[in-house]
Amino acid sequence: MKRHVRPYGDTTGDGMVQTSFTLPVPAGPHADGAARQLANKMGIDPAMVVHSHPIGDDFTFFVVYGSVRHLVDLDEVRVVERDYPLLPPAEVNTALKKLLRRKLVVVGACIGTDAHTVGIDAILNVKGFAGEKGLEYYRELTVVNLGAQVSVPDLVRRARAEKADAVLVSQVVTQRDAHILNTREMSAAFREAMGERRPLLIAGGPRFDPLMADELGVDRVFGRGTTPGEVASYLTHAIRTRTQTSKTRTATAQATTTRTAAPRTGTTPTPTTTAAARKEHA
Repeated sequence: MKRHVRPYGDTTGDGMVQTSFTLPVPAGPHADGAARQLANKMGIDPAMVVHSHPIGDDFTFFVVYGSVRHLVDLDEVRVVERDYPLLPPAEVNTALKKLLRRKLVVVGACIGTDAHTVGIDAILNVKGFAGEKGLEYYRELTVVNLGAQVSVPDLVRRARAEKADAVLVSQVVTQRDAHILNTREMSAAFREAMGERRPLLIAGGPRFDPLMADELGVDRVFGRGTTPGEVASYLTHAIRTRTQTSKTRTATAQATTTRTAAPRTGTTPTPTTTAAARKEHA
């Protein structure tokens, strides 16, 4: 595979791209000229306005087509690669039963004022998405779907009441970065309320960047096109990792306690030993 590539339109490497946008300008030749000017400043040159349509009296929507000079360096592309295997439902159930010896509790919701439940329902409801059954289908999972417009305090209270192992939040509304602000508020609330004993925190939505997990304070971010099987497989992987980490910490703590409690060699003789030594010397 080549390291440097350019967009492909009519011929290989011609750099042709298509983009669309709206300007607050009444439709007409002057508006088309404004669109070409913006496209030129974006690096599209020459730029052709292949479609323009008025949106009311004061706005115009454009589709612009043209060539860019920019190259893509594939060695500098940064994405979140899946670091866990995709498991069928039967293997997920078997693994969770062995790890927990009880059902994994998942609480899901759309937080804030977001009323779009399509995403969270696609992951949680048994009907699922893209030919895959949702998490309700998994025998070793208990799923609590709180629906839409759930406040962060209510989500934290319900998660504690259900003793949730994982909390899934879906955000579709992105105006003024509402999805980012809501998710940060959620993660901060769980850390304040539960500390290190908080559940796994997972955020999902079509406008999330999976690279933002640390920035948002969550364990995982899923973007558009995520299927229930991917989420179930991640939950299994994350629970296994947490269990192994917990066992390691416990073993380390026990070893430290044992070393602390063990008698030290070369200590000063006890009074009884000292008296016996004196009698033998006499």
